[in-house]
Amino acid sequence: MASTPVSLCHAAVLTPEGVMRTPLPIRAGRIDAVLASLAYRVDLRDHLIFPGLINAHDHLHVNAVPPLPAHAPFPNSYAWIGAFQAHFQHPDVVAALQVPKALRMRHGALKNLLAGTTCVAHHDPWHPALDEDDFPVALLRDYGWSYALGWTDYGPPVRESFAATPVDRPWLIHLAEGTDVVADAELAQLDQLGCLAGNSVLIHGVGMSTQDIGRVIAQDAAVVWCPRSNLNLLGRTLDPRRLCAAGRLALGSDSRLSGARDLLDELAGIVDRYELDPTPLLALATTQAADILRMPSRGHLRPGAIADLVIVEDLGGDPARSMVGIERSQIRAVVRDGVPRIADTDFAEWFAMAGVETVPVVLDGKPKLLARPLADPALLALEPGLELSTTEHELAMASGSYP
Repeated sequence: MASTPVSLCHAAVLTPEGVMRTPLPIRAGRIDAVLASLAYRVDLRDHLIFPGLINAHDHLHVNAVPPLPAHAPFPNSYAWIGAFQAHFQHPDVVAALQVPKALRMRHGALKNLLAGTTCVAHHDPWHPALDEDDFPVALLRDYGWSYALGWTDYGPPVRESFAATPVDRPWLIHLAEGTDVVADAELAQLDQLGCLAGNSVLIHGVGMSTQDIGRVIAQDAAVVWCPRSNLNLLGRTLDPRRLCAAGRLALGSDSRLSGARDLLDELAGIVDRYELDPTPLLALATTQAADILRMPSRGHLRPGAIADLVIVEDLGGDPARSMVGIERSQIRAVVRDGVPRIADTDFAEWFAMAGVETVPVVLDGKPKLLARPLADPALLALEPGLELSTTEHELAMASGSYP
């Protein structure tokens, strides 16, 4: 049963204090402080256990919407938004947006889960689908947000939203998403509005100057870095090193409308391009993200933390390198609330012990087991590289449950 204590044995566990080689106990969906005598044991010899990744910026409902075709870099995001208006008439975009929003929300969440992300900051109006008990990922909650200084027709007003957000909760806004004078001026404008403070989380920040970055750090504000989206739209991204060293940087994938396939893909693109070692880079999607987004029970595997985990094979060398740069199909298991959600087929007994019915699927050519609530054929159809296994597909076709 799901309530049965679990002990993950013989693995190396990545903690903020370093690599621990003691069993990791799980009870009632959280990391426990003591080993239960009757715990179900999972032998993870030659494996590494990481905290579930935190995606600090995504727009969950547009991950299946086709992006704009190739183009010259835009001076700022407002120009990209303007160019996209005509793209809304493209038949493929029209068809994508006809998919019910609740299903598109679940797809964006599933995209994240498949790549080891178990918690997401969704930067758009809340939707009832996000409150479903079987939603694929956990979400940042109780936060404030505005969309952008220069796009006031969407989302809560900047000053009013900031004022209504408690100081101990994060307040999110797209800012300085560009390379021109418009983007250059936005941090000063935000400060003049009185909206630059310790809970301000600025998305992108490409147009910020060296002095601007110093002001962000001095205010104990933070930036969410989405390099693939920045490079795709603007041809440039910010230098992450100073913000990273100050602990004021988190990582986001943005949606596939402009950014990377997922957070794991984003990490792989960063590790060899920028002067960031794998361990501090991984912190941008774990400990630092949790600190910036005010989620003390996430991003680490200390006792009391929510038992969201990513299990991978130990590739040797720097443990963080076994996670940073791998493909999503190489993840051995993704665990939410102490229960596996997608894993390699040899984890079948753990699924059964937890009372989780599974469906055999193929992810990027590799057989996996997926929790049945996540295996809705309409949902799987939205995700490239994910499909029912041949046997399951034939059974679904025979029963008429597959479109």
